[in-house]
Amino acid sequence: MLNKLKKLDWGILIILVFLMIISTVVVHSATANNSGYANSDVKQLLFYFIGFFIAIAATLFDYRIVLKSWYVLYGIGVALLILVYFFGAEINGARGWFKLPGGYFSFQPAEIVKIVLIIGIAYIMGRRQGDRLTFSQDLLPVGAFAFLPFMLVMIQPDLGNAIIYLVIVLGMLWIGNVKYTHVLIGLAAVIAGMVIFVTLFNMFNQEIYDYLYKHEKKHWHQRINTFINPDEASSDDRHQSENAQIAIGSGGLNGDGYLKGDMKNGGFVPYPYSDSIFVVIGEEFGFQGSAILLLLYFLLIYRMIIIAFKCYDLRASYIVIGIVSMYVFQVFQNIGMMIGIMPITGITLPFISYGGTSLLLNMLSIGLVFSIKAHQEKYELAD
Repeated sequence: MLNKLKKLDWGILIILVFLMIISTVVVHSATANNSGYANSDVKQLLFYFIGFFIAIAATLFDYRIVLKSWYVLYGIGVALLILVYFFGAEINGARGWFKLPGGYFSFQPAEIVKIVLIIGIAYIMGRRQGDRLTFSQDLLPVGAFAFLPFMLVMIQPDLGNAIIYLVIVLGMLWIGNVKYTHVLIGLAAVIAGMVIFVTLFNMFNQEIYDYLYKHEKKHWHQRINTFINPDEASSDDRHQSENAQIAIGSGGLNGDGYLKGDMKNGGFVPYPYSDSIFVVIGEEFGFQGSAILLLLYFLLIYRMIIIAFKCYDLRASYIVIGIVSMYVFQVFQNIGMMIGIMPITGITLPFISYGGTSLLLNMLSIGLVFSIKAHQEKYELAD
């Protein structure tokens, strides 16, 4: 046990401690004038302590056992996504949460399925032992494996997590030695799909709005239309993006000062403790504070990539790269939507946004990386 703990990546642990401090401080500021979220900073700190315990405990657990049980995890994940659609609680227009008795804790199966996808895809691609991935034996199985969870999350609807699933698949396929012809075909298909989507969206804009409004999903239209047609979108549709940019810009180089952010205090930016927490950082700590946060993310990703490069087991490398892909996209998407270069989606800022499910899942993912680092030996992993 001690030998495994000695192999912990202390650099990552130190980075996580800094992220914990930043998260607790910023969540306190974001909820200071919101009685409905009193003590959220204390809860976030508690989630972090639980998360550190999970990460260290996961280090002692051999990740190879998890790999061999990928189909069981997949079955559980799909079952949870089906059950949450029928019995889950609806939050912000999406039926994707299980609320435990008493209402003190809830969890989101879509978050858990992220790591399930990474493990399953790593196992499937690992069978090639580094050879070029083939269309029929690799790409199709991976696509089929990811398609069902993707569709189940889309119908909740949870566009943010569905996109993350796609990013995980693409990131892992890219590092898995995919053929360049398949890459070009995939890029062509994505570009063509985007062009067709934008064209059809603009052609049937009003009909789409009427349909989604009828089914109480008009926020989908607002977010997409604001990004595709920002000049035509109403002021109500643009308010979150515009106010977020104003708040971040007002922070300047040094920020307005801790607990002095006017945009969140005035309620002009929704969910400042969760999806919009980067606005609080930009407004109160300015460019310097934002740059420090991005530097911590860079160092975290860098340390994880180093671990991936040193793996003897290709499946372990794929797992780490899948987790890296997940983090990189979430950081880019969350910050991007706050500065106006990405559409608004319900994606949280990893390790910073308030929320137990996402934070514990992120810490579990780090624990899986620790386990990979602690159990790297030259061996043959049987199918």
